[in-house]
Amino acid sequence: MPINAVIFDIGNVLIEWQPENFYDRVIGPERREAFFAEVPLHEEHQRVDEGVALRDVVYPLADRFPHWGEEIRMWHDNWNDLAAPAIPHSVRLLGALRDNGVTVFTLTNFGWDNFPISQEAFPFLKGFDREYVSGRLQLIKPDPAIYAHVEQDCGLAPETLLFTDDRADNIAAADARGWQTHHFTGPEGWAARLVAEGLLTPEQAQ
Repeated sequence: MPINAVIFDIGNVLIEWQPENFYDRVIGPERREAFFAEVPLHEEHQRVDEGVALRDVVYPLADRFPHWGEEIRMWHDNWNDLAAPAIPHSVRLLGALRDNGVTVFTLTNFGWDNFPISQEAFPFLKGFDREYVSGRLQLIKPDPAIYAHVEQDCGLAPETLLFTDDRADNIAAADARGWQTHHFTGPEGWAARLVAEGLLTPEQAQ
């Protein structure tokens, strides 16, 4: 089946999304463990992906846990240190696909207001033919509705879409709609898949 578009997730595919690493550097692993055990950071952050402004999630959370207030506000104030660094091999694969004239989209759980901040820090995130950002759509993976929106908006048959994501539940939801998929566990495997599909040469996939 021909592939008409390659669709990238972003977090842990193109840029790392491991906020614990940032806090380990800033406050140390022991204090970070206590911080994350008490404050529901990842759970609250899902509201950002669903369409609430990052500051409107983070600053009230800091008020709820004033003894962690400074650390919580870093989630907003130090966003480009938190959602970083880039994954260089994946970035090269994205560039090589574009150089070959392959249509590339992103389908990402990301806030409407912090996505542009990341795009300024990582200009390759501006290079997609279409951007499907959960916070803008107020739909979030793995809700089938966000995949249906992609299909309707781009007008491409599901079986001609090749999607990579690091989360198995997001991949399973795409599989259920007939998309071609690759569960991302590292750029090497993704590179091999793109070569196998004839989208890149082995040299381009390095």
